[in-house]
Amino acid sequence: MSAFLAPAFSPQAGELATYLDKVQPSELFEGADRFGAPVGEPPVAPVMRGEDVVGYAYLNSDITSSVGYSGKPIKIVVGIDRQGVLRGLKLVAHKEPIVLIGIPEAKVVASLNAFIGRDMGKVAAGAERPPQADIVSGATVTVLVMGDSVVRSAVQLIRSGRLAGDGTPAAAAATAEIRKLDTSKTGTADWQTLVGDGSVRSLRLTVGEVSDAFRQAGQPAAADHPETHKPEDRFIDLYLAPVSVPLIGRSLLGDSGYERLASRLKPGQSAVIVAGDGAYSFKGSGYVRGGIFDRIELLQNGQSLRFRDRDHTRLPTLAAAGAPRLREIALFVIPEQFAFDVTSPFELQLLVQRSAGGRDKAVMPYNLGYTLPDSYVTIEKAPPAQDAPPAPTPQAAPAGEAPPLSPIASEQPLWVKMWQMNTVPIAITVVALLVLTAIFFFQDWLVKRPVLFAWVRRGYLLFTLVWLGWYANAQLSVVNVFTFFNALITGFSWEFFLSAPLIFILWGAVAVSLLFWGRGPFCGWLCPFGALQELTNTVAKWLKVPQITLPWGLHERLWPVKYVIFLGLFGLSLYSVALAEVYAEVEPFKTAIILKFIRDWPFVIFAVALLIAGLFIERFYCRYLCPLGAALAIPGRIRMFEWLKRWPECGSPCQRCAKECPVQSIHPEGQINVNECIYCMHCQELYHDDHRCPHMIQVRLKREKFMALSTPSSRGEASAKTRVTHNGEPIAPAGGAGANPN
Repeated sequence: MSAFLAPAFSPQAGELATYLDKVQPSELFEGADRFGAPVGEPPVAPVMRGEDVVGYAYLNSDITSSVGYSGKPIKIVVGIDRQGVLRGLKLVAHKEPIVLIGIPEAKVVASLNAFIGRDMGKVAAGAERPPQADIVSGATVTVLVMGDSVVRSAVQLIRSGRLAGDGTPAAAAATAEIRKLDTSKTGTADWQTLVGDGSVRSLRLTVGEVSDAFRQAGQPAAADHPETHKPEDRFIDLYLAPVSVPLIGRSLLGDSGYERLASRLKPGQSAVIVAGDGAYSFKGSGYVRGGIFDRIELLQNGQSLRFRDRDHTRLPTLAAAGAPRLREIALFVIPEQFAFDVTSPFELQLLVQRSAGGRDKAVMPYNLGYTLPDSYVTIEKAPPAQDAPPAPTPQAAPAGEAPPLSPIASEQPLWVKMWQMNTVPIAITVVALLVLTAIFFFQDWLVKRPVLFAWVRRGYLLFTLVWLGWYANAQLSVVNVFTFFNALITGFSWEFFLSAPLIFILWGAVAVSLLFWGRGPFCGWLCPFGALQELTNTVAKWLKVPQITLPWGLHERLWPVKYVIFLGLFGLSLYSVALAEVYAEVEPFKTAIILKFIRDWPFVIFAVALLIAGLFIERFYCRYLCPLGAALAIPGRIRMFEWLKRWPECGSPCQRCAKECPVQSIHPEGQINVNECIYCMHCQELYHDDHRCPHMIQVRLKREKFMALSTPSSRGEASAKTRVTHNGEPIAPAGGAGANPN
């Protein structure tokens, strides 16, 4: 009972009374007419039908975590009877943007209808698996969080004994045996041994087996949309192992990897490895946006856990000898708040999602069971039933001794492996940045050769788009700015940012370039979507697509729009980074670059519309809408150097640079607005061109006139006064000065 009185998740305990006035008793129990006064902590309100108590109402967030995609709790008032059967649900408060801006709330709530009438007492006893909510396409994370919070809160409430009315819960029968993890068992084992003795468990499915399962479940549309065309192809090989068990952890992570993990774990905390290969990803992409791995779920004793991105570490390989190379290897640390016992049986549930036509999805669960082999545990007989003594207070390790599960301090942080795994991409990126630096430092030499410079620029943009963007997915985003700022005010950690090497390197390069050149190096050379815009516009020009030049007055009033967008998103991020990320979809980067247009049609239409606009107005998005460009322009004002040269005549009277600037970043008065400049260097080509720049044309004409006047032939003297012999010696003409009279 004490576990319920002090739940792990109760940051806002005691809010039930605040939300009861939003619920009618009959919405939770048929025929109920009033609520009794909430009692206890967390509060539970009796639901009355006349003078009879038919059940209880409680708020899910009072008992367990219900934090959704928005970063705020999703609050649901739940009705449960004395037998533990769920009788009604009412969504009373949420901040979920996906529900607020698109998907009907009723559709999301209806996804939980499968819970109504379910006996959660059986789930609490471990006799049944937790019920699953019907997935709503586009709101998967929200639905999963809602379902999990309802199930977990109901299970905790039942186990607390508070549903028994005036009775007290019967004392639990003494367990026949007590299983404890044997931490003294050390050493390592190869892959075949680990698989053979059950230390590593696996689930193996073919594409055909999954299709048959969907067909038998009455989902023919999903069965007809297989991941590959061959039924015998591997759908997934899924592996599960608890790496907090010393021998298993040392075998799969290596000694140094295990020691790093052990140093992170609190006493009694566990961690598991989930690895997979095949056509289906157990990670999916939901965790990228919502921070929750929505395709896998850990189940034990009627409770369930969905891992979050903060619990996850990506691993490149498994250290065990003979281990296969797997496409996805994830290390998950099980949160302390989840009461997990590695010595008790548990399951990993894999949710297989398939398209069922249009935007509809069908879901099929598969369970991979795990029981820790007896060789890793010690078994003791249970003592006679009695009141449990208080848990001993953890004692500090004696001087000179290491704490449990942490033999030595880690010498190599986990992020180092990420850099080692990406050695080649890192090297390519660094070389590309050095090349770009050389282009800037030797820009005068390059721009004097316009044809060469044009091909250098197009080649670099093509590299940025194809390799940096579509292949390496190193597209910076305004969300990175929000994350960095949020880290500064909540607890900065370099390891978080170092875990993405290419993004870290690019941001470092951008930070340096802001001091020298402003936002131009990134926006004009290193942004994959900017490169896509410019390259498609170049093709459009070759195809004679008419180009539109906005009047200066209109253009000058449109470019502040991106600053307004950035400031709005930044303010929103102070409230919720997750919510700001949703509205940061004004950036088409994720659609066009990261997901390569493989996305729901509204996002694709938006990105394509921006590219189409860019065919007529070069870099339309960069000029007027890009919040990342605005974010970089603000600190870019502190640049220390002026690399773009100007003549005194620029702007008065000459307007050529201003008229030919691809993004109209040059004022009619002649000065360059570095906040808007993408450093394409077109103005520098004109600066040195003595056939297009009026200043340089005058310089050329003066030079040619001087050369003409300083050449003897220009005065007509060479033919009149001198003759040149075959060996080049001059001979004075007859009768002239120095002539020989003989």
